[in-house]
Amino acid sequence: MIKLTFCLTRLPHLSREAFQAYWLETHGPLVASVAETLQIRRYVQLHSLPAEASAALRASRDAPGEYDGVAQLWFDSIEALAANSERPEARAAAALLLEDERRFIDLAKSPLWWGEEKPIVG
Repeated sequence: MIKLTFCLTRLPHLSREAFQAYWLETHGPLVASVAETLQIRRYVQLHSLPAEASAALRASRDAPGEYDGVAQLWFDSIEALAANSERPEARAAAALLLEDERRFIDLAKSPLWWGEEKPIVG
């Protein structure tokens, strides 16, 4: 399994609550609607708690500020991802998601990367 991890920072005009509501209630169903086309096997949203909930933990580690959330998407393989780039319907679905992401995510401040899980516990 290959996982895409996307650390999300909201656009400046949105409150955390408005960002997370849009992400859950609008973008989440949009992802679900194209999951089969994009061969997404699992999609999870991790919504951050208010900043004060993590302030002491961040301070104890001299950590940077938190993200507004993290999206995780699982795919079968790198080959499956490469196949998506060859299929017009998958390219259209990916473009639809990106268009919506621009409505609520500050993309320039939201790192994402591909990785492979290495379970240690559980």
